[in-house]
Amino acid sequence: MTISYNWLKDYLNFSETHEQIAEILTNIGLEVESVEVHEAVKGGLAGVVLGRVLTCEKHPDSDHLHITTVNIGGEQPLQIVCGAPNVAAGQKVAVAIVGTTLYFSSGEEIKIRRSKIRGVESFGMICAEDELGIGNDHSGIMVIDTDAAEGTPINKIFEIENDYVFEIGLTPNRIDAASHYGVARDLAAYMKSNGSNAVLKLPETDDFSIDNTNNTCEIVVENADACPRYAGITISDIHIAPSPEWLQKRLKSIGINPKNNAVDITNFIVHELGQPLHAFDADKIDGKKIIIKTCEQDASFTTLDGIERKLDSNDLMICSATHPMCIAGVFGGLDSGISNETKNIFLECAYFNPVWIRKTARRHGLHTDASFLYERGTDPNIIPYAIRRAALLFREITKGKISSEIKDISFKTFEPCAINLSYKNIERLTGQKIACDKIKTILESLEIRITGENGDTLFVEVPPYRTDVTRECDVIEEILRIYSYNNVDLPLELRSSLSYQPKPDNEETVNAVADFLSNNGFTEIMSNSLTSISYYENLKNFDTKSLVKILNPLSTELNVMRQTLMFNGLEAITYNSNRKNSDLKLYEFGNIYAYNHDNADKTLKSYREDYRLSIFVTGANTQLSWNGGFEKSTFFTLKKTVERLFLRLGININELQTTINTNPFSGEGLSYMLKNGKTILTIGIIDKNIRERCNVKQDVFVAEIYWAQLMKHLKNYAVVYKELSKFPEVRRDFALVVDKNVTYKQLYDIARATEKKFLKNVTLFDVYEGENLPYGKKQYALSFVLQDEDKTLTDTQIERIMQNLLNAFATQTGAILR
Repeated sequence: MTISYNWLKDYLNFSETHEQIAEILTNIGLEVESVEVHEAVKGGLAGVVLGRVLTCEKHPDSDHLHITTVNIGGEQPLQIVCGAPNVAAGQKVAVAIVGTTLYFSSGEEIKIRRSKIRGVESFGMICAEDELGIGNDHSGIMVIDTDAAEGTPINKIFEIENDYVFEIGLTPNRIDAASHYGVARDLAAYMKSNGSNAVLKLPETDDFSIDNTNNTCEIVVENADACPRYAGITISDIHIAPSPEWLQKRLKSIGINPKNNAVDITNFIVHELGQPLHAFDADKIDGKKIIIKTCEQDASFTTLDGIERKLDSNDLMICSATHPMCIAGVFGGLDSGISNETKNIFLECAYFNPVWIRKTARRHGLHTDASFLYERGTDPNIIPYAIRRAALLFREITKGKISSEIKDISFKTFEPCAINLSYKNIERLTGQKIACDKIKTILESLEIRITGENGDTLFVEVPPYRTDVTRECDVIEEILRIYSYNNVDLPLELRSSLSYQPKPDNEETVNAVADFLSNNGFTEIMSNSLTSISYYENLKNFDTKSLVKILNPLSTELNVMRQTLMFNGLEAITYNSNRKNSDLKLYEFGNIYAYNHDNADKTLKSYREDYRLSIFVTGANTQLSWNGGFEKSTFFTLKKTVERLFLRLGININELQTTINTNPFSGEGLSYMLKNGKTILTIGIIDKNIRERCNVKQDVFVAEIYWAQLMKHLKNYAVVYKELSKFPEVRRDFALVVDKNVTYKQLYDIARATEKKFLKNVTLFDVYEGENLPYGKKQYALSFVLQDEDKTLTDTQIERIMQNLLNAFATQTGAILR
């Protein structure tokens, strides 16, 4: 949210600098994320001073140039060659001295330099309006009528006022501060509670009056649940034109480009009060009748952006007697809005049900200033003031006539929320003894009315626009916010208790794994837990009913909780690949979420949250260099990393049970399971159809570690240190011919089961399929490392062990020694 420093002064008298205001706002919960200077005139007219033309003579080599001498308050006058037809001696003019940068109204930018024009030196420039960027007139230089002394900066004469713009990170619950008046209200509360005489005020509307009743519109609200309050007024004979300078300046300061006076007034009120308005061309309202209702399912409606949309039967619409004109609280229609030919308008000011607006905005993917405010809850009681304020501005700026009474239809009374507030609880929750008078000042400044007091208890009423303040603790939080957390005294003593962390410690393990991966060239990513349901639709072996869906999603791209980290990784790969960085090694820790839709008990037990680690490899593993060739990442690149990671944690991955992976998110690959059948790890290549959903063109390999199972498994492992054996290892190799369906894992398990005492390691170092082998066969080359830790193995022992291994392979798999 963008707030103008100068605009705030329209509602609150203060002398604090913009730096001080930024600090105050942050201290009271409106965090200022950045402060930027807004220049009313680009460059601020720096380097442009007032000068007096002393002499003006024709240039000897030109019919239109003049040689002038100009006094700018220095020791010597400047000689300036000027081409303006109206330049004359005795004029006071704007002079850009050498070194000044001018920003023309056309967008052109020039730097003034000492130059020769047709042989005559020129030491500056006498400027026209458009050359200063303050107008569009280029018929001649600007002659200034002023008593100011020569050399006075032009920005002081023209009272060019720079503004400071605060970018506030507004939290969703603070919609009451989504306007300049709302921010000024918080500032006033802080200043008053600290002894300032700051006065918060709104512009007066006492002079509101009706000019005539010649152009009235009937208002009919058919859906009172969706529209509890609706007000409207008609303004006739308006003149569409550019807005006055003050209004344009206010809008430009917060990044809004002025369009015309009618549109600018409605935008101004939104950012002044936080109350959206909508202006209809009254001559396009058939039957002079406004009907607030829903339309038929799939009815067509063209919005202001020219897009034809299909309406839902739950979309609230503002209609004329014959057709819809506007999606209520979201977006106007193409055929009913204000144009340059508009003469009469109907001005709408309403309070819509936030839930209705939120759902409609999400259905159509529309996010406007109006929907942002309405779906979070506007102030239903500010409507009479807001519509009077807007009507007066229309009468003043567009010269229109107020041609109807304000028709204000309300189906409910928006009562304040009554809360009992205890001084004792204030001290207990804040840890601070706050003076009673200060508490009352803060409450009254926040428009929280004190209706009574009885001993330790205050009886207060919270205005309905503070939808987030409904309990005593909420009011106490408001008091502490304005009192400022920085003013809370630190205790003189700190009480704590010892806590014992379980072994292995989860955080230590996470850090150890992260360090290992980062040290091996991987980059950690962190992604949003919200994602799009479109990723999961039509996935093989996956039911979208198991997704945790968001009831009021921020957008259609963030409407479900993720059930895998895979799509987050693919999004990161897409982002980097689009920026010529396609060789990636990534990892991410995060929660995934699932819903058991078959569970009849629709409580929290139906939802599941699991912590996972996903590792991604894609592109090149090593680049081409003088001492090595290009190597593409493969399944085994990732598998090697995961094996080393598990070994770092004390787990031999070969001792886990394996099966073909059926996880739809990991694609073709392997699943590793514990003895209890629980999956601890999957490794695979992501299916082409899945990665194409994220526009990833190259192969991506992913490993997913089930963190809860890993931590349970690690409990069974202890790091044991022992002395290195003094006796040598012995290596023997076998070249075995086996059936193609025999896996290395089978041979590994057979070897381990056959020789448990002396077999230290088994390694597959070659696989061959091709000529000189029988059909349906392949060759595995295995190495076996043997060692006796108490003595040196004899040749007899070694031969016996190797023969036992060969017999076991032959018996269980039909393997033969080649």
